[in-house]
Amino acid sequence: MKKKILITGGSGLLGQELTSLLLKTGHAVSHLSRKPGKTPGVKTYLWDIEKGIIDENCIHDTDTIIHLAGAGIADKRWTRERKKLIIESRTESIRLIYKLMNQKPNQIKTVLSASGIGYYSDRGDELLFEDSHPANDFIANCCIEWENAVDEGRAFGCRIVKFRTGVVLTKNGGALPQLALPVKLGVGSPLGNGKQWIPWIHHQDVSEMYLFALQNEQLSGVYNMCAPQPATNKQLTKAIAGQLNRPLWAPNVPAFLIKLLFGEMASVILSSTKASAKKIEETGYQFKYADITAALKEIYG
Repeated sequence: MKKKILITGGSGLLGQELTSLLLKTGHAVSHLSRKPGKTPGVKTYLWDIEKGIIDENCIHDTDTIIHLAGAGIADKRWTRERKKLIIESRTESIRLIYKLMNQKPNQIKTVLSASGIGYYSDRGDELLFEDSHPANDFIANCCIEWENAVDEGRAFGCRIVKFRTGVVLTKNGGALPQLALPVKLGVGSPLGNGKQWIPWIHHQDVSEMYLFALQNEQLSGVYNMCAPQPATNKQLTKAIAGQLNRPLWAPNVPAFLIKLLFGEMASVILSSTKASAKKIEETGYQFKYADITAALKEIYG
């Protein structure tokens, strides 16, 4: 059954790819954005989260919300103001939609939302499942508030699915180009002790998993969005070097230097999060790229 989907954060890197996949599979897609959109076949409705302004027509004929909106976690240093923006861009945005749903008749039955694998934070070699307890740092608390805000949609009888998204691998943005650049320059090396687990996922699997959740209405609750074969920072760096045919000779970048450069945000780089993909696999989802070598081979051709 074809859906009428409203995406927040649709103009972002993952939002664009997901939009393309949804259109190809016959679904109708519209976006909520701060600026007019340019995507063919997609109507863009405007909103201003800080001012609490939203085009009330955005939920007309909509049956599904996909909530991807949120300020970049690692785009800027974590000042008090930046932390506030990171959280509220995720929580107050979905609440603005719920407020509109409470005021206007609508047919919204499903809310699919991003969350973050940072919910678990730095847990060493512990294998983490969806019912594992959250950490207690900024990113974990951000994820908790994010998920709680999304869950407010249950008051409308909506089916809620939340994906705790790992490190999305794409050469067009995010973490991979930053990891690959020193490797390309011949000075790549693992970060910190290199033993920290990276809960990675190929960008195509991100879009495919949202489509899977859209089409399989028995899915609800929270799922880890990460590949079934995690890799350490050292293994990932070696795999990148192998794919790019570059040597790895430089010593590890010391953790204290990373903390000096990035402050509290260094936790994004140094945290070890070994998350399990068992729950989503048990629903029948089959990963296109389950191991890091195959994922990087597709990305770099």
